[in-house]
Amino acid sequence: MPSPLPKPAHTMNPILRLLCLCCLLALAAPAHAEAPPPALARALQAYERGDYVAARRGFEPLARSGLPAAQYNLAVMHLRGELPAPSPREALRLMRQAADAGFVTAMFGLGQLHDSDALGKPDLRASVGWYLRAAEAGSVDAQVEVATAAYLGRGAARDRAVAARWYHEAAKAGDVGAQYLIASMYEQGDGVERDLRLARYWYDIAGRNGDLVAPGKVLELDQRLRSGSQPG
Repeated sequence: MPSPLPKPAHTMNPILRLLCLCCLLALAAPAHAEAPPPALARALQAYERGDYVAARRGFEPLARSGLPAAQYNLAVMHLRGELPAPSPREALRLMRQAADAGFVTAMFGLGQLHDSDALGKPDLRASVGWYLRAAEAGSVDAQVEVATAAYLGRGAARDRAVAARWYHEAAKAGDVGAQYLIASMYEQGDGVERDLRLARYWYDIAGRNGDLVAPGKVLELDQRLRSGSQPG
């Protein structure tokens, strides 16, 4: 494929990426869940103002009661070293509880956690397994991770058809990088049947969504389609 793939997870620190999402995703919950309880909002507010003691006191009883968002946030506090005795293992336990309860953010976080050295040696197969669960639950970021793992054969069998499937899912959900990549795969016949019209379609969408290279690809494919370069 001529276009560069998204930077795979091993080229950046997955834990740093996870931690940066903590405050933004703290109140995220499965679609079927009710609105978060006020106690969770208060704990988050304490966290945001830097009162980690109050945040912990707020999150801990909620986590013990089985609230996935509290379990996830408490896990992140462990990973960030914001508790008196931070423990990556306890973070793993809490995040697994949240993930097993259907908390998609925690599923994706576990993918990142296993892709790092926070628990010792990275476990790429476990990482991809959690990314897959999150992807199947609708996480667009996880869909891109699964696609890239399949494309590169990193933590999963190398399978361009599987990669195309997940890039396509992420593209439909609006991921611009995935839109460009699935366009390139259709252009090259890489993991999918070559189809210049579908390639043009996805390049056009990627361009409309801000990709700077895609508009040039649209013009190029328009010329090729006019000249009859589409295979029969």
